[in-house]
Amino acid sequence: MSNGLAISGVTAVLQYYLHELYAEPGSPFTSAVNVSCLAPDLVQHSFQHNGPEPENQVNLFMHQVMHNAAWRNVDLPSLAADGKTRQTSPPLALNLHYLLTVYATDYWQAEALLGYALMMLHENPVLTRNDISNALQALSTAPEPYPGNPLTPFLGSSGLANQVEMIKITPETLGREEMAWLWTALKADYRPTYPFQVSVVLMQPQRQTTAALPVLRRRVRAQPSLVSPLPTLSEVSPPNDQPAAVLGDIVTVAGTTLTGASSALLVNAPLGIQQAISPLSNVGAASFQLTVPNPNLPPPQPNPTDLPAGVYLLTAQVLAGANIVNTNGLPLAVAPRISPAWAPGVLASGSAVTVTVPCSPYLRPGQQASLLIGDQQAPADPITTPTNSPAFTFPILQPTGGVVPVRIRVDGIDSPIIDMTQSPPVFTGPSVQVT
Repeated sequence: MSNGLAISGVTAVLQYYLHELYAEPGSPFTSAVNVSCLAPDLVQHSFQHNGPEPENQVNLFMHQVMHNAAWRNVDLPSLAADGKTRQTSPPLALNLHYLLTVYATDYWQAEALLGYALMMLHENPVLTRNDISNALQALSTAPEPYPGNPLTPFLGSSGLANQVEMIKITPETLGREEMAWLWTALKADYRPTYPFQVSVVLMQPQRQTTAALPVLRRRVRAQPSLVSPLPTLSEVSPPNDQPAAVLGDIVTVAGTTLTGASSALLVNAPLGIQQAISPLSNVGAASFQLTVPNPNLPPPQPNPTDLPAGVYLLTAQVLAGANIVNTNGLPLAVAPRISPAWAPGVLASGSAVTVTVPCSPYLRPGQQASLLIGDQQAPADPITTPTNSPAFTFPILQPTGGVVPVRIRVDGIDSPIIDMTQSPPVFTGPSVQVT
């Protein structure tokens, strides 16, 4: 989900691509086109007090924010066992309403500015994750279109490119009365304007919450009633009955007609990761095994090559005669792991307590990470570069009254803290006591 910078991020991305549009080689505009994102009355005020009106200017103004009806009630806040403590909140889903206004001092210029902008919005009705990431990255390094803005370096951490819904642009119809009322309220002279809507922005706060400990015993099995003649995957099993694998684990994949399996592919679409794994081991008709890559990557690593924690879609390539057949896909969770060398033993309670935890794999910017000490949870401090020693700040860290398990949660996947080989299972792994 996005954070509180998501609305600013949408406006910044739109402004960036409008600026790039008018700066393209071969543009018919002989003078530079200024792309701003101010209230129309401020634009008009600048014309009156900052010298002559510029020849060409395009202004992007967000005039209204409304709840998205489809997402408004998609979920309810969840509560802890006491019925009072909130654990999670549903996302704040918003539609943003914009006015795109053009200013020009010569014949036909305003119409040309508007035409170029409308074609861009028409040809790009969806802002893809790459579009958003590239724009926010360019804004943090390039001097244009608005140098010196102190908010620019923080927009990359808005999470806008990684939210579950992509950003869609749709035209909006405002009648003459609505348009006249709007411009009267803005206290500015009317100029050619195009209204449009951006949907949907999903915002969720990153704050300390509580979380229940994992279930100690979970046994779910599915027995297919029909056997497909094609290579088919039916189950992915991390070692020792763990719900997720860590780097270096040997994962067993079960299915049918897998004798010719030659390689497996792990895909994490939100992070843009595709990792091919070969060769496979213990390949048979009903199963094969693969090893999750575990490269030795000492810090610093500006571009780490280990697999990020998260949920991957696992498929296999099987040689069937002269053809290579791709199987169906099954999810495989890759969990973070706290370094065995981290053993603080005792932590002091208090306010604004920062805990740094070494872990693997590296955490990437945009990933949602949190540290759980018992049932106390705190989000990671902003991650701007890949790191294997993230810091977590607890606004208030309460005493635990004893030793409690510690785990890292990355994109919804917890580091393993349960020994499933014992009966009944027991908590293991890192633990601390907060005094």
